[in-house]
Amino acid sequence: MSRLKNIQVTDSIKVYQAKLAAPFAVLGIIIEEDWLTDIEYLSVDTQPLAPQSYLAKEVCRQLQAYLTEPSFRFDLSLHIGGTAHQRRVWQAIQTIPSGKTSSYAEIATQLHSAPRAVGRACGANRIPIIIPCHRVIAKNGGLGGFMNASDGNPLEIKRWLLRHESA
Repeated sequence: MSRLKNIQVTDSIKVYQAKLAAPFAVLGIIIEEDWLTDIEYLSVDTQPLAPQSYLAKEVCRQLQAYLTEPSFRFDLSLHIGGTAHQRRVWQAIQTIPSGKTSSYAEIATQLHSAPRAVGRACGANRIPIIIPCHRVIAKNGGLGGFMNASDGNPLEIKRWLLRHESA
């Protein structure tokens, strides 16, 4: 008689509808139904994948437009989950124009929140670039964190995006 318990295994393999090469990473595009749900920063040596749907093609077209012209304004159907606080932070971040930055503290004051809570919401952002959490920096003008990291490749991506936008 087996003593093994029933263990449910979930498939952790992500299905990307496109993988777009960018100078700093390959952008993994995830779409559910008619909504963009995720953009993930994949390793630069990840094999690109041509768009698998009309929406994936449009997401890639708009991301490419941003990579060419940093003031490009996105117009995509986004599926934004998250808590009410996270959604408020993400809405505030979307008002920061290309080439400008705001601090975690400034956004916290605007939303009657705390800088760390704003930072956690930025780290939970599943649609970076389009929800430009890279434009949120430390109060002292330093980079702050990015993608729940305080050093390494995530900060290099943040630096690249800010330089690209000349912030």
